[in-house]
Amino acid sequence: MSTTAMPAAPSAGLSSRWLFWGPTLIWASTWHVILYQLDSGVPVLNSVAWRFALAALMLAGLARWHGESLRLPLSAHGLMLATGIVQYSGNYFSVYEAERHIPTGLVAVLFCLMVFGNALSGRLFFAQTVSRRFLVAASGGVVGVVMIFWPEIAATGARPTAALGLGLGLLAVLCACVGNVLTLTLTRRGLPLVPVLAWSMGYGSAFLASLSLANGTGWHFSWQPSYLLSLLYLAVAGSVIAFVLYFKLAQRQGPARAALTGVVIPVIALAISALLEGWVPTALSVAGMALCLGSIYAATRPQQ
Repeated sequence: MSTTAMPAAPSAGLSSRWLFWGPTLIWASTWHVILYQLDSGVPVLNSVAWRFALAALMLAGLARWHGESLRLPLSAHGLMLATGIVQYSGNYFSVYEAERHIPTGLVAVLFCLMVFGNALSGRLFFAQTVSRRFLVAASGGVVGVVMIFWPEIAATGARPTAALGLGLGLLAVLCACVGNVLTLTLTRRGLPLVPVLAWSMGYGSAFLASLSLANGTGWHFSWQPSYLLSLLYLAVAGSVIAFVLYFKLAQRQGPARAALTGVVIPVIALAISALLEGWVPTALSVAGMALCLGSIYAATRPQQ
């Protein structure tokens, strides 16, 4: 593999604070934007496939613009294929399907567990440790999210397929954690991040498209303005920009700290919901938001 120096990645000069808040704010907004995809009548398999196909093409163009080659070692393609299937197929499809069986708030709570999954994988695969203060603060953040969504969580038992939804939600979290490990493994081998993401998302899209044909779903699309605009936003902001910033943060500070985005995202998503969807906060949810934000501050402030 060539050792020629590559131009700096678009996020190279950004502070860790920007690397954290960039994907956090973007992914918080995607919770609302995805509603336009679900209301379009296009099957989930198709919508996710179109999203990552478009993102893969844009990432490939971004890589070429920055002088990065898309010709990666053949030995890396097996891991990138696995990443595409796990991270950009299994993860996202499981999330969408889980939300058909359990409240979205419970899915958000489950994704908070990524903090601990990423901490464990960071220790096992990358010899990265986290402090006890970090784990305690992260636990406080998870409790805060539970408080925010407690009414939805309490009503889960009334749903006949709640167990299936919980299983799908936990599968999505597992897929996300494994996908993080695979991506960071590839970049630690010296492979440039943007081409790795381009190939991985491309493989994920191709897998979903093939699955759509195999199970009889077929290929569907919508030319409704709401669908096109939401698809563009999810591909450009929610996939290209957010994942580049997120993995830059994970490379710099470790996967556990990067996963703290999943604790803050529900808080911001609910603020957006209050503005656009009429969600009314309760005293318990406000206390949960305060606990989340305080926990993130405690987890990320410098050691004394």
